[in-house]
Parts: sequence; structure tokens; C-alpha cells
Amino acid sequence: MTDLREQLKTAVCESVDRIVGDLVAVSRDIHAHPEENFVEFHAHEVLTQLAGDHGLAPVRSAYGLDTAYSAEAGSRGATVAVLCEYDALPGIGHGCGHNIIAAAGMGAGLALAAVAEEAGGRLRLMGTPAEEGGGGKIEMARAGAFAGVDAAMMVHPYDRDMGRMNAIAVQHVLARYEGFAAHAAVSPHLGRNALDAAVLGYMNVAALRQHILPTERIHGVFLKAGDKPNIVPHEAEMDWYVRSGTIESLQPLKRRVAACLEASAVATGCSCSLEWVKNPFADVVDNVPMLAAYAANSARFGRNLVTEVEHGKGGGSTDMGNVSYLVPSIHPMIKVAPEGTSLHTPEFAEHAVGEAATSAILDGAKTMAMTAIDVWLDAALRDEMRGFFGDGRVPDGVL
Repeated sequence: MTDLREQLKTAVCESVDRIVGDLVAVSRDIHAHPEENFVEFHAHEVLTQLAGDHGLAPVRSAYGLDTAYSAEAGSRGATVAVLCEYDALPGIGHGCGHNIIAAAGMGAGLALAAVAEEAGGRLRLMGTPAEEGGGGKIEMARAGAFAGVDAAMMVHPYDRDMGRMNAIAVQHVLARYEGFAAHAAVSPHLGRNALDAAVLGYMNVAALRQHILPTERIHGVFLKAGDKPNIVPHEAEMDWYVRSGTIESLQPLKRRVAACLEASAVATGCSCSLEWVKNPFADVVDNVPMLAAYAANSARFGRNLVTEVEHGKGGGSTDMGNVSYLVPSIHPMIKVAPEGTSLHTPEFAEHAVGEAATSAILDGAKTMAMTAIDVWLDAALRDEMRGFFGDGRVPDGVL
């Protein structure tokens, strides 16, 4: 079995090397055509075309989403899902490097499809739109995308190699205030200032920040603040992200934030409505046994990973967290930029193409493929993964 495992790992690495030109080309193509949440039509086309060109039969617009796709290989054994992201950010394009995620995932998927029958495993290669907002993976999960999946993985670009993203939970909320317009000089007493309500709500949240956990974050912006200075603003809007360490600890924090935002409306004689945007992102629960297998494979390429939680590092959010509550999952990070280069910046977007990006695509694809082979062939590893995953209880807010 060990000999077979090594033979198959060699085979998938050689497969990735053979298609490196296609993988880099599709990564750069997606990078040059950035598309936002749920409108990644160009990326969807080039990725499904590449899958078809290499012998897979992708289902386009899978699971009810126009820009999702799915392709399968293998007829027996454990099912491993390899996930691809490809949406971009407004204004700065691929400042999160999702073009690399798409290419690395495709490379792993194509290599694994070629050996799935021999390895006795099933592959589910999925394109998952709208990670930057909207929660494509969550919508796909509701439609059954992860039914029967034994393991799920993806790899995300970063400024260093890390075993874990250390992702926390997040809820998006829109706050809208309504007051009464009046002439600000002639009859201000007739008005009720919605902007004042929003400003006081912002200050309430600012005061709350002193008394939340160090792992929690609350940040917001003003979307609407009035029309002209001589009109008492009758409408104001804010956009907030509320983050906490886990999807369960997020729930009481949401109630505290709501109290801050609603109290300011009472103080100013206005009304407040809160829209808790659907699909909150859960924290990522990394499956440590699977992560250890991934780390061992990553070390073959000189990328040595810490599998323990690295406190003070990470802290973003992803809909992969929701997946991790449904099936054993990992979300490692792979270096593509100089240390200190922040995600979600034009600088990171520049590093998402070039030699370091190519190395990340190759190493990420190979490491995921080898880890999938470990899952397919190692029953003891699968038992450990299931044991770590526990009873599979899904907390409120995950779906």
C-alpha cells in the first residue's frame, strides 16, 4: 500500500507538471478579467473549458448558481472535494489572489481525476463563487454540494506559508435610519436628524469595542448621510461587519451591536431597521489529522507549516468556515508575496501573477493532490479525521 501511495503521489505531481502551462495561463486570464460576487462568468467559462479539454465533464451552473461548477471522477471509496474560488474585489481586482486558488484547485483536480479509479477514491472538483461576499459555498451546501463528502480542501495565497488561516466568524448587517426632513436654518425643530442617529450609533459601537473579546472585531462605514447641509437629513445608512471567534459566540455579540444601533434611534426620535444579510461566515474548524497529512506533503516542497493555531496571525473570514462544520476540512495558506504584504490590496494583486504565483499554483496543486491520495488510501487517517470532526453537530447560523 505504501508503494502504491508513493507511486500515485509521483503520478499526480508529474501530471501537474505536464499541465503547468494551462494552469498558469488560466490563472493569468482570470487575473486579467476580475469579476465580483456571482458574476464570475469569464472565470466560469475558462475553468470549465479547461476541465473539459482534459477529459472531465463539468456540470456548468451547478447547484443553482450561474457561476458554480462541479466535476466528478472515481466510482468507489472516500469522496474528496477540492474547491476553487475565483471572484475578485471591487476596485483592486485579485487582491486576494483567488486566481491562484482557481488554478491550484484545477491542477489538483485534473491530476486526481486521472488516478481516482486506481486509488479507489472519488473526486468532486467544485468551483465556488462569491467568497468575497454572498457565500457561494453556503448556497451550494444548501443545494447538497457536500452531501457524501468525506474531506474538503483548498489552498489560499498569503504572504507566508501557514497551516491555518485562523478565520473567525462574521455577520454583515445594514443599518437604516429614518427621521423627518426640515429646513436646517428656518425650522430645525420640526426635523428629526437621521444622520445624528447614525453618528450616535457609530459612537455607541465605538464604546462597545472597549468591552468585547480580543478575538472580536466590529467595523463599519457610512453609506448615506444626507443630501445638503441646509436640509435636516431624513435618511442615513451604515454598513457593518460583526466578527467573533466562532459562529456560536457571534450570536450574543450581534445582540449587543443591535442594541447600540437601535438605542441611537430612540435618543434622536428616529426609527432604525437592521438587515442581517444572509449567509454569515462561520469560523474555520481545521481538521488537524488531515492538516498534518497536508503539512507532511507540503514539506516535500520546502514549505514547512505550523499546524497549531498561531495566535495574532490571520483573523479574516471565509465561507469555507461553514463547510468545515459540515465535513472535515482544511484551509492552508501558501506564500506568494513578500512577508508583510497585506491581502486585499493592490500590492497583493500584483504578486498574484509572476514566478511566486506560479510556484504556489504548482506546489499547492501537488500538495492537495497528494493529501487526497492519503485520504483515499489510509483508512486510519480517515478514522482520525472522523474522530476529530466529532458528531457533526451544525450550530445555528452555519446554514
